Amino acid sequence: MSSIPIIGNKSPSPADIVSDMGTDALKGLKITFINMPLRESAKPNVAPEGPGILASIVRDYGADPYILDLNAYRVIDGRSVKQKLSNGRHMSYKEAEDLFLTHLEQVGEVDVIAFSGMITTLRWQEQMAKIIKKHLPNCLLVSGNGLATEIKEGLFKWIPELDAVAHSEGDDVILAICKDGKVIKEKGLRRAIDTDSLTPYYKGELDGRPRFVYGGNRPKYLDSLPFAAWDLLENDPYGNNLLEWYINVPIWGTAANNSSATPFTMDRSLSTVSSRGCPYACAFCYRGAQGERNYGMRSAEHVATQAREYVDKYNIDFLGFVDDNFAVDKRRIDLLPQVFKDYGLNISWGTHTRMDEADERAFKMAEAGCVYIGFGAESASEHTLTEMKKGGFILKNGMTPTKVNGKTYDFPTTMVNAVKNCNAANIHANCTWIMAYPGETLEHLKTSVAFITWQQQYMTNGSTPGSNEYTMMFDSVNRAMFTATAYPGTAMFKDLRVRKLLTNNFGISFDANGNPLIDDAFHTYVLELDDATKVLHNEAGIPLNFGAMPMDTFLQAREHIDADQIEKILEM
Repeated sequence: MSSIPIIGNKSPSPADIVSDMGTDALKGLKITFINMPLRESAKPNVAPEGPGILASIVRDYGADPYILDLNAYRVIDGRSVKQKLSNGRHMSYKEAEDLFLTHLEQVGEVDVIAFSGMITTLRWQEQMAKIIKKHLPNCLLVSGNGLATEIKEGLFKWIPELDAVAHSEGDDVILAICKDGKVIKEKGLRRAIDTDSLTPYYKGELDGRPRFVYGGNRPKYLDSLPFAAWDLLENDPYGNNLLEWYINVPIWGTAANNSSATPFTMDRSLSTVSSRGCPYACAFCYRGAQGERNYGMRSAEHVATQAREYVDKYNIDFLGFVDDNFAVDKRRIDLLPQVFKDYGLNISWGTHTRMDEADERAFKMAEAGCVYIGFGAESASEHTLTEMKKGGFILKNGMTPTKVNGKTYDFPTTMVNAVKNCNAANIHANCTWIMAYPGETLEHLKTSVAFITWQQQYMTNGSTPGSNEYTMMFDSVNRAMFTATAYPGTAMFKDLRVRKLLTNNFGISFDANGNPLIDDAFHTYVLELDDATKVLHNEAGIPLNFGAMPMDTFLQAREHIDADQIEKILEM
């Protein structure tokens, strides 16, 4: 076969396929989940809950799961110093291979290897696939999560060593993957194929190799999922307790180096996800790996049970809910204070949600212990917010004229109220920002910078300039800005202005539906998406400026941002 079919509606549900599996159905199967490295400049502060949950699921059916968390490592040496990586560099591919070989020496041959990684991890997945197949040619090698969800069967072209890709969420499909892995382990791949012993996710041959294409569904009740198997991080192949590493790095704050700042500290923190997806459709946002735009959440009781366990077992003083949108359902928010009280919880916690949801919900969240909310403000410009498809909810309350350094700017009332409501509730509001979005001019960017300046002035009001309190509150306002990046799968990526720029700079071709062709040009572009903080450059070294401002203006603004001198943008 030169191609394989995409899973359609006729494919059976993974839940139906594994419904008759007993609790020892996967006994003897070894599966290793490999978490790929993420942004090198940031300390690893969010433990890989996804692989941890999948490990718990397969262990309940008798499998022996392991986690190799490549993102946990930062190496401080001469090379990291030269690259000005204060937190250390990623492992080299050779160091990752040595870690993998040490793992095999300790546990023996592994039957299934499952990659977990966002679209930014293509480069690492390509290299790790080569390493794994060199040492374990007969294992079932699967890629899942964001990269596999977006590129789908095209990933076989870029990573020919893969045996399988798994679309969307993996909570139910992981058992089908392991079921196939068990059959292959017992019969061998060729006999398993010849005897028709594999699940319907076996799709035939592509480029002379058998291939599987799995499609996952989100469980109907997220409360049915087990908690992550954190014990698998307590003893890595070199004897390191990676879980403790994560616990001792703040989830948010300047020390985390993740575009967040806080006026408080946290000593021991862990993270979890209490809801999945987001029902809204911001043009720059990619939700494919989390079940498209469907929203699902765990109950207040299930969340409280987990928090209680984490406090008792790991002695944490802060819990981070790294949800895309925590406060969608007001009914759950209303329950939190009493439920947390019933469980004896007085832990501080933080999360992410939309600015229009910081209404009376902010006060209920504060009553339950919330002290931090991260808002994806992105822009304070009415024009840019409309371009981002955020205008429907951020602009619904109109604009508030606000003086900043003697000049009047129109800020969305919803954004102003969110900051003020959080402050009144003793919650720290952290806003993240994007510059050079399609259609954004310098004047639009200045509006965002002015909002940041206003927030700093608002937070320090009543404090004595130069005092510790003043400095702490001033520094607690995020001043960093990401440069707009067009991620595949987003509405922004399909924008005609963006497509033209990508074609001119990377040679990317699109089909009639605006989808990129899975070719070498697109491959080069995806490889560039390895760090969400960097400005993308084409092969000629020219930076990609998706905004409407001239290139010299864009570069000057970017220079001010990188130097933490954003107020100079107001003088441009």
